[in-house]
Amino acid sequence: MSPDPSNQDPIHSVWNLRESHTFDRNVIAEIRRAANTGIYRIRGFGAKRELPTLDDLVFLGASMSRYPLEGYREACGTDVVIGEGRAERPVRLEIPITIAGMSFGSLSAQAKEALGRGANAAGTSTTTGDGGMTREERQHSSMLVYQYLPSRYGMNPDDLRKADAIEVVVGQGAKPGGGGMLLGQKINERVAEMRTLPEGIDQRSACRHPDWTGPDDLEIKIIELREITDWQVPVYVKVGAARPYYDTALAVKAGADAVVVDGMQGGTAATQDVFIEHVGIPTIAAIPEAVRALKELGVHRDVKLIAAGGIRSGADVGKAIALGADAVSIGTAALIAIGDQDPGLENEYRDLGTSAGAWEDYQSGTDPAGITTQDPMLTGRLDPVIAGRRLANYLQVLTLEVQTLARANGKSHVHNLEPEDLAALTVEAAAMAKVPLAGTGWIPGVTA
Repeated sequence: MSPDPSNQDPIHSVWNLRESHTFDRNVIAEIRRAANTGIYRIRGFGAKRELPTLDDLVFLGASMSRYPLEGYREACGTDVVIGEGRAERPVRLEIPITIAGMSFGSLSAQAKEALGRGANAAGTSTTTGDGGMTREERQHSSMLVYQYLPSRYGMNPDDLRKADAIEVVVGQGAKPGGGGMLLGQKINERVAEMRTLPEGIDQRSACRHPDWTGPDDLEIKIIELREITDWQVPVYVKVGAARPYYDTALAVKAGADAVVVDGMQGGTAATQDVFIEHVGIPTIAAIPEAVRALKELGVHRDVKLIAAGGIRSGADVGKAIALGADAVSIGTAALIAIGDQDPGLENEYRDLGTSAGAWEDYQSGTDPAGITTQDPMLTGRLDPVIAGRRLANYLQVLTLEVQTLARANGKSHVHNLEPEDLAALTVEAAAMAKVPLAGTGWIPGVTA
């Protein structure tokens, strides 16, 4: 016979136990871990807290006031050109979705090759990341963006000249104002040689460039990079979303052909947990502020805006473009497409004390999928050809989805999507995205 809760001592009754909202069991566990070790927590993946996302927006679609395009009978363009009129060889993308910079060292050589193969098949670009250019990704990427980072790991003028574009990284969405980490267990002989650093020793990437301290110096650096590449290729500037209005304006004034704004939902291979969860602003809030800067300078759609941070679906792509972006960049989603967090490896994830979909120890070098590791036994599991095909399939689906949504809004090109095609489902999303709350004409902070 079960006990009657009403007869229990209210002090000792299990029916009266309540977990604190402020000090829940996860907070308690972290306090205890910090007290036991004296070391701050390092992990990969991205922010796990609940944040406003592009899911909080909906498309309005066409009916009477606007007419939709007919299915697949009417064309819907998806191409993007970056650097036209500025560089001798502008980047011409067939789709508005690019692959973000993820370093060799953080990722295996097989993973880098797979990303290049998938992007190439889909007609888009991939990006090198911290640590330099690998022969695998250059060989299999028809459009490769070379990241120029504060650490300068692996940087050399020869590789700069091999690139199809250069991306000057000022900040990353998962850690604006901070540098990444690559722990010693992932630094094998090849990684160490590329970075000109000792094998097996933890490495920390710098948080700021050593030879410039502000936008005036950035302008000089962009000119220098153009001269090194004989003015052939576009130059991007990437910023972590913290002050996107000012950062975008300064990047434009420094001469950027494109600005990449990376929201706090962006992933990372390894950094402090306190950065991932507590620094930066959501992608949905960052895009309109960057667009405001571009419009005030009269260069919107001329200087391209690439939005990043938590992009997962064709709906996300379409909403980012409707808010004013020209393209998006994906990182975590691309890794999942090539095999990260695979439920088929659940037993091995459980052996690591976690589960597929929750694994976050990218810094450990123990990735069962062979993606974020340098362990030869694990990296050998990843077939770059099959993984590249999976990425190409995923990119194709995203493209078809964004075309479908654009047609439903009566648009013959995805870049014709606009804020007027959107409504927000929450007050927070309406205020951040600067679109009306659904069913009203009210934009918090904008309209009365």
